[in-house]
Amino acid sequence: MSYRIGIDVGGTFTDLVAVDEAGRVTHAKSASTPEDQSVGVMEGLAVLVEALGVALPVMLERTERIVHGTTVATNALLERKGARVGLLTTEGHIDILEMREGLKDDRYNLRMAPPEPLVPRDRRLGVQERIRPDGRVEAALSNASLARAIQELKRQKVESVAVCYLHSYRDPTHERMTGEAVRAAMPEAYVSLSSDVLPQIKEYERTCTTVVNAYVGPALRLYLGRLERRLREAGFHGPLLIIQSHGGVATVEDAIRLAAGAVLSGPAGGVAGSRHAARLIGHGDLIPFDMGGTSTDISLVVGGEAAIASDRRVAGQRVGLQSLDIVSIGAGGGSMARVDAGGVLHVGPESAGAAPGPACYGRGGVVATVTDANLVLGYLDAQNFLGGRARLDTAAAEEAVDRIADALGVDRMAAAEGIHRVINTRMAEGIRLVSVRRGVDPRRFALLSFGGAAGLHITDIARQLDLRRVIVPRLAAVLSAWGMLATDLRYELARTHIGDASALAADDIRRIFEEMEAEGRRRLAQARFEGTVRVRRSADMRYGEQIFEIPVDLDGIDWSRPDLLRQMADAFHARHEELYTYALRDQEAVLVNARIAVIGELPALPTEPPRTAQTPSPPRSRRRIHLNGWREVPVFGFEDLSAGQIVEGPAIVESSTTTVLLRPGDRAQATPLGWLDVAVGER
Repeated sequence: MSYRIGIDVGGTFTDLVAVDEAGRVTHAKSASTPEDQSVGVMEGLAVLVEALGVALPVMLERTERIVHGTTVATNALLERKGARVGLLTTEGHIDILEMREGLKDDRYNLRMAPPEPLVPRDRRLGVQERIRPDGRVEAALSNASLARAIQELKRQKVESVAVCYLHSYRDPTHERMTGEAVRAAMPEAYVSLSSDVLPQIKEYERTCTTVVNAYVGPALRLYLGRLERRLREAGFHGPLLIIQSHGGVATVEDAIRLAAGAVLSGPAGGVAGSRHAARLIGHGDLIPFDMGGTSTDISLVVGGEAAIASDRRVAGQRVGLQSLDIVSIGAGGGSMARVDAGGVLHVGPESAGAAPGPACYGRGGVVATVTDANLVLGYLDAQNFLGGRARLDTAAAEEAVDRIADALGVDRMAAAEGIHRVINTRMAEGIRLVSVRRGVDPRRFALLSFGGAAGLHITDIARQLDLRRVIVPRLAAVLSAWGMLATDLRYELARTHIGDASALAADDIRRIFEEMEAEGRRRLAQARFEGTVRVRRSADMRYGEQIFEIPVDLDGIDWSRPDLLRQMADAFHARHEELYTYALRDQEAVLVNARIAVIGELPALPTEPPRTAQTPSPPRSRRRIHLNGWREVPVFGFEDLSAGQIVEGPAIVESSTTTVLLRPGDRAQATPLGWLDVAVGER
């Protein structure tokens, strides 16, 4: 029996999934260990082997691969606990991180403070060199200037060095010479070259992304080194793959080299799982809704594919790498409630995290959280949390909620309902951010509910948005870990080649894409990949007077035809019209960046055979819950439901790792996959 294992480390829990060759899925949860996530991973593997009934060395020896999503890079950036970074840049350009692009993120907010650079000014050093935009060397790299800068970095005890010279995307020679000199003088330092990290135009975006890479790289290198060592010592000798922000996976070596590509590693697993779910249920338009303990991640899957963006801001920092278009909001089961001086209730974005966690976890937490409110409302079974492996402290939850009630001047149940309602409203607004505010009508989408906390909130959120369908996978609590196993090895490459489409040479464009494809295939070979390779081509394009580009899919054009550039221009006009309802077809389309994704297709994730209809299962028990007053409702086991079985709300459907609350008017049907397909009642 062989296995594939997916591991998703969240802010509160670490989720693990093992899939055998027959498609049978075994999952486990353990508490995350923020001080060293590898400890929580190994503890989770111990829980997983207990569920499988095999010894850890036996399971790991039979494991084909492990796919891992980690929040190490994300947390280093969010908590500003990254490396001590120095920046080497072209003389006269050390202030680009503070000048940015001359705009605020919120340009009409007069009181908005600028984000603090990750590298203070005294560690940003200019080096004498200059390359022109056409790649011509105007001033050779000064070895004396470089040596002085490196000596200053050593004096300041810099741990990581970012190198970003002007126009190095045209000619990386000076950056590579600098990288060699830095590594020779500072062998322990982590070195990031912008020509490796983001070899494309736009100085601020390239500099900021390179600095982010240098800032989070040492922490990711330390963590992945520890994890690899622990896994090898435990008996695992297969490949460890790290999921990237673009939804594909990379080897540990590549993930460390391009650490900024892992800043959305965890949420990307959920979107990968959502794409796989879309194929399984035959419904390509989904709103993936991933509510965990610390945050909620929301995205769009249209026609079975997730949107990709190349302009992300994380913790106030620009990351220009290709990534899935995910909106994260500080709303989760651990989100803490508070009452401000004006008597207004707020929930989140601060989270109790894994330690101390919600008050009901009994680990020292005293502040009321969403989980505490849900327990007080009766939605959670205090005696059967995590399948009975943990007990929740109802008295502690009540005490925490009572403090909120006293501050609001209401009773306990009103305070708990208020916390529940406020967090639902915040999450509904998050869905509006990815849909309505981008011109997309969410009512044609189904909500895909996953993450351990989502099931208690999802149908109320759907009502607020007039959505009529909610899908809850049987593996909802660990869908991100499961979805990682449905990803492929993927390398994203880009090259700047500015020019009007009509003025460029078709052969030059073909050569650029061919060279990038060859580089992608070379990287796959270095990763010892020998399977099927798929290539996706796109470009960043704009009109001549515009300053921002839009991504244009080029997979639908015929690359052998002589009118290649006209096809590219037509694709741009069509995409612009799709996004903004108009196209200026009499204006020139400008090509800015050529992009390619070289994808090594990993073996498909096996799926369990569908269930057949059987006698409907009766409720396991009944529970008293608070829904606009106390009422007793039936409690069904998620795993007990037979294919086609109908459950009418109000009711609760629960498994060892998730609970789904069906409100009055909701009607859930169990699918052959064992999932819940919920028709949401009227508002």
